[in-house]
Amino acid sequence: MSQLSDPDDTTPLLRDEASSEDSQDEDYKSRWKSIRVMYFTMFLSSVGFTIVITSLWPYLQQVDDSANATFLGWVVAAYSLGQMLASPIFGLWSNYRPHREPLVCSITINLLANIYYAYAYLPTTNNKYHVLVSRAFVGVGAGNVAVVRSFVAGATSLKERTSAMANMSACQALGFILGPALQACLSFIGEHGVTVKVIDLQLNMYTAPALLATAFCFINILLVVFLLRDHHVDEHGRQIRAINDTSEDGDDVREEQTIDQVAVLTSNVLFFIIMFFFAVFETIATPLSMDMFAWTRREAVLYNGIIICCIGLESILVFLVVKVASQRVGDRPVLLAGLAIIFCGFFILLPWGNQYPKIQWADIKNNSMNSSLVSQTSKAAIASNNSVEPTGCPYEQTWCQYTPAIHLAQYISSDILIGVGYPACNVMSYTLYSKILGPKPQGVYMGLLTASGSGARTVAPIFVSQAYTILGPRWAFSIICGIVLGAIVILSSVYRRLLPFPGRHGRTIQ
Repeated sequence: MSQLSDPDDTTPLLRDEASSEDSQDEDYKSRWKSIRVMYFTMFLSSVGFTIVITSLWPYLQQVDDSANATFLGWVVAAYSLGQMLASPIFGLWSNYRPHREPLVCSITINLLANIYYAYAYLPTTNNKYHVLVSRAFVGVGAGNVAVVRSFVAGATSLKERTSAMANMSACQALGFILGPALQACLSFIGEHGVTVKVIDLQLNMYTAPALLATAFCFINILLVVFLLRDHHVDEHGRQIRAINDTSEDGDDVREEQTIDQVAVLTSNVLFFIIMFFFAVFETIATPLSMDMFAWTRREAVLYNGIIICCIGLESILVFLVVKVASQRVGDRPVLLAGLAIIFCGFFILLPWGNQYPKIQWADIKNNSMNSSLVSQTSKAAIASNNSVEPTGCPYEQTWCQYTPAIHLAQYISSDILIGVGYPACNVMSYTLYSKILGPKPQGVYMGLLTASGSGARTVAPIFVSQAYTILGPRWAFSIICGIVLGAIVILSSVYRRLLPFPGRHGRTIQ
């Protein structure tokens, strides 16, 4: 099918143009219909993570008053751990069987896990552990991200790949934006809501988001079952038959190939570092803003929520720009530029000047409390007996006394830069990765890449919370800057090896 050998360089999110009228054949239309189903699946995967994230802490406190902030950290990490363990398994499955099978299985797990989460209040004891297990299984279901990336990589030519990956990332970013927005819309139901006695369900602002995610999963299963068809094309876009294709259609044009394992390992390391940066950023945003700008808890949630939504919208624009930039200068320069922008974003956060943050002991002094009597118990009593919430940098963090404050302008500038650098690096890292792997089924490799990202999202919150609390922002962000420079050095050292598979074998795709 010569009409597929030279597809248009652009693959718009909602409409994909062909290079000629003949390209509107059934295979082409079926292929892009299936790819759009993958876009929707990626969107729902990110919605499933974020739709309950802002209400997770109060829900935990409601169902089990023994839950503390440390346990909340485990609940948040459970999602990433579940995804990290499940991604290679689903990826391996998709290598040898039709993609529909692992997708339906993973989405079903996600659907049941959300129902489990909504009913976590029913047991009489250890309710917090039921919340933890449910979120772990939601993460297991999200392991299908590896299958989605593998499918899109195998169903697109090299010319289509970057654009399709950018579209998929835009859908993922849109899910991260709409998840908290949907939670906010459902908050009008209130904490008590209504009770549906027939199914013993308390429908409130905490359970409704999970049930909405359940409905999304059901729709996703229907789309996968009725619309998804396996497609595998070579680097020119010609239909070929993959080893997991059980149909009689398609030409089997496999070839012997050796994957550059150094390039594969480097790509996984770089993706781990990139996801590490983002996890650090989303973890530290609230405590940093509360310490530096003396925001209350409510102000921090509101203002950072607005900032995150703006960054999400910014990311969608970046994905569109990346598609054009990568066609003009290539994937590797865009990845290198993204890392440089991330470095600038964290470098800007380094404290400077002679203005120091407000310290919470001023609030304690104003309440005429003797500092020698202040303990964990008395601090709790102060917080409960005063209508004014203590704000500023906690006096227990000794670095607050000698570390200059971070200005709001620094914080906003950093957010803008990271909002540009992270999405560029994210889409380029697994676009390059898929091109390095070539026409070979990529399920297992994509599973390993997804596991790398999940591992970073597990490790980063622990690292940054300890470094920031003990050492302060100057040391924490200096270490981050050093890691970014390390990533740039790694990328530069293997720059010539991060080539698409055809390029390594003496062929180029024009």
